[in-house]
Amino acid sequence: MARTPVRTAKGRPLASTRWLQRQLNDPYVARAKREGYRARSVYKLAEIDARFHLLKPGRRVADLGAAPGSWSQYAAQRGCRVIAVDLLPMTPIPDVAVVQGDFLNPDTQREIVTRLAGPVDLVLSDMAAPATGTRAVDRLRAEALGEAVLAFAAEVLAPGGACLVKLVRGAEARLQDAARPLFRGTRLLRPAATRSDSSEIFLLALDRRPPD
Repeated sequence: MARTPVRTAKGRPLASTRWLQRQLNDPYVARAKREGYRARSVYKLAEIDARFHLLKPGRRVADLGAAPGSWSQYAAQRGCRVIAVDLLPMTPIPDVAVVQGDFLNPDTQREIVTRLAGPVDLVLSDMAAPATGTRAVDRLRAEALGEAVLAFAAEVLAPGGACLVKLVRGAEARLQDAARPLFRGTRLLRPAATRSDSSEIFLLALDRRPPD
């Protein structure tokens, strides 16, 4: 496939030029634009869903770190009832309720629980902690965020429910250990749409055990 060149504009940082080059030549970016999705990340969820059948009509889904909304789009198209949460404002999506706020803020979590008005079948988290470039610090931040997601999932998931959370390499062992008492199965996944230079990895926790 022919690549689209990007000329280095005066005043544009080299990193920005490289990012633009990658975007213009990324087949998943082009496919998302063609199919009407807001981000290429939708194809990560689609691949995982095709394998594990997470999204079915009528299921209730909490999508954490949802902006710009491609995962919520996909879940709604599959017939799920979705609540999307993000710090950033989101353009409305049909059949998706939106909560704008910091997921880590207890007030935001209380609003999510109120809006859910009952247990959910799936918690999705495509959130990422701000990167520092220091591997150990980024791993610890990813672990802390992942643990917060698992704690929230333990509170809101119905028995048999599932949780999909994005991590960075190095954080998966601790999070898998944290998930095992709560779920009957765990998987570590790296979908085809994940960029080769990305450190991200997904933890899928399946079949929420009934609370004690």
